[in-house]
Amino acid sequence: MVKDFTTERIRNICLAGQRGCGKTSLADAIAYCTGQNNRIGRVDDGSSLLDYTEGEIARKTSISSKLLACQWQNAKINLLDSPGHSDFPGELLSSLKVADSVGIVVNAGAGVEIGTQLHWKAMSNRDIARFFFVNKMELENVNWQHALESITNAFGREAVLVQVPIGEAGSFKGLVDLLQMKAFTYDSDGNRTEAGVPADLKDAAQSEREKLIEVAAEADDELTEKFLEEGTLSEGDILNGLRKGIASGKVYPVLFGSAAKNMGVRALLDFAVKYLPAPNQMPPVKAQKDGSEDGVEVECDAGGKPLTYVFKTASEGHLGEVSFFKAFSGTVKPGMELRNQQTGASERVTQVYTFHGKNRSEVSSVPAGDLGVLVKLKDTHTGNTLGAAGLSLTIPPTEFPNPVMDMAIKAKSKGDEEKVASGLQKLHEEDPTFRIVADPALKQMVLYAQGSTHIEVITEKLKKRFGVDVDLVKPKIPYRETVRGKAEKQYKHKKQSGGRGQYGEVYIRIEPNARGSGFEFIKEIKGGVIPSKYIPAVQKGIVEQMQHGGLAGAPVVDVKVALYYGSFHEVDSSDMAFKIAGLMAFKEGFMEAKPVLLEPICNVEVLVPDDFTGDVMGDLSSRRGKIAGMDPEDKNQRIRAAVPQAELYQYSVDLRSMTQGQGVYSLDFSHYEEVPHEIAQKIIEQAKAEREAE
Repeated sequence: MVKDFTTERIRNICLAGQRGCGKTSLADAIAYCTGQNNRIGRVDDGSSLLDYTEGEIARKTSISSKLLACQWQNAKINLLDSPGHSDFPGELLSSLKVADSVGIVVNAGAGVEIGTQLHWKAMSNRDIARFFFVNKMELENVNWQHALESITNAFGREAVLVQVPIGEAGSFKGLVDLLQMKAFTYDSDGNRTEAGVPADLKDAAQSEREKLIEVAAEADDELTEKFLEEGTLSEGDILNGLRKGIASGKVYPVLFGSAAKNMGVRALLDFAVKYLPAPNQMPPVKAQKDGSEDGVEVECDAGGKPLTYVFKTASEGHLGEVSFFKAFSGTVKPGMELRNQQTGASERVTQVYTFHGKNRSEVSSVPAGDLGVLVKLKDTHTGNTLGAAGLSLTIPPTEFPNPVMDMAIKAKSKGDEEKVASGLQKLHEEDPTFRIVADPALKQMVLYAQGSTHIEVITEKLKKRFGVDVDLVKPKIPYRETVRGKAEKQYKHKKQSGGRGQYGEVYIRIEPNARGSGFEFIKEIKGGVIPSKYIPAVQKGIVEQMQHGGLAGAPVVDVKVALYYGSFHEVDSSDMAFKIAGLMAFKEGFMEAKPVLLEPICNVEVLVPDDFTGDVMGDLSSRRGKIAGMDPEDKNQRIRAAVPQAELYQYSVDLRSMTQGQGVYSLDFSHYEEVPHEIAQKIIEQAKAEREAE
């Protein structure tokens, strides 16, 4: 059983940053330093304590966030190691929801990269403390001043040093702690020894310390006054000022180290305990009261009523589905009943765990501010709130980005369709960042995900957990049809074959409706030429035929149809007769009203380094894209364009290849637009061939 900690002694830290900057390596080094592993795990050789799934070992990269609970200086640190891979943004966003601090890991050789900026953007409008850890200081040709400059250029002068490195460019060997003005050097095993501040660094260290004092003074009015009067601050004052500035998001401390060499890791842990805020030192979470739009502030009080948020669900071997949660209020203990605030279902807490990467420990309780793991919940999923009975509060779920890639998915073996559908539904409950849409018009099930690797991971889970193989094929495009002209059509449905016959005659007028306004049916019948009881049947026939346009068999949209004349028979007329008349009149009239094919257009935003801007813009233009604008962001460009969905197949893969893995993009549906004539003819001919082959 793991030791219990009070809220004040808890630190919830999320690691963020560009893929490959060394977040997981840092987490593995922390696991070693805190006694959670007897050696430093390595991502490259598959021994990482955190990247332990088959998919992560094979790819040598993180694909899901992991919880590493550890102890340091009589404090509990909950470290959330989040993927830097652009295909898994939900993992970072879910972790940010429950973290009080975020450590942005920066590759010392590369400085701030696109992934760094994207993760920073994900933190905007969040009450979260931030600091930087400049990693890989052991590399050749590293200049820490350049790394610091890239941070301040990208994120502002709030980024301040709390350490100065001793040596660099392959000779990095220690750090000067600017608060204590003490130096620490490291041996080959990462063990540190206190030493005097090197003579050649004394002036630089003193200068940086003075900047640190000024920053600490600015964080608090009383300290500002004291600093102006005395010209300096005590070590205790500096510490208090920095704590306040960090918690308020006004100060971003910068630390240095090498996760691979275990250098600077213990100093980082010291910093976390000494400087970073406890959960109850951050603004209260806002929950929504049942039936109200107003937010209710929930104090982080272990003595209050339990209110928890499930930020992640995962499948963990024989444990089955596990639910990672944060207690925002109260204390969660085995034996208690909690209510799912979304479904109303009661969930009994059996055992409560914490995780240390791939290992786990049972805990006796989880107080407000702490993270824990529940097992064997009946009907609780990612984004759900669990609370005490009678507590009608819900914590708003995390908002995830729209998927950017789609593939049609079907069972490899006939008869497995239901298993595929139910498996995908189960996986979606764990990972809401992908969607499944069954399109009856296209006769396809389409998987919308965050990228090609995301799709690979989903299909691997389907096979491993649900025993089904699937085929992925290019999805059909949801084309639409409409008209540009006006046409009038008469159709008489008459059938006489002994006994009661069939009779219904209609005159309709077809014309365009405003784009996006849908179908409009207008009744212009006068004088009872068609009894009112048959008019709905005419409309029903038209709507039925609109599901299969006359060009490519796509649904018809944005048309007005007026029923203005017709005739009936006292005996032979019926709903069916008028439905057929309406259907056939529209089918024939549609082809006379200058029909056109429409295609979906997507708004696309691509963020790429300056060097790749020309290639990416040229590629978007070759995809029939219309460039809407371009905005500089540090050393990158954000390109905005409107691109036909048909031209975006596998764009995730192509962009990665084109930009050496550095480009990222987002997209969402914008509108429908007419397909150019030559392209439309090819689509129509292909659709005709497919219909004839059926």
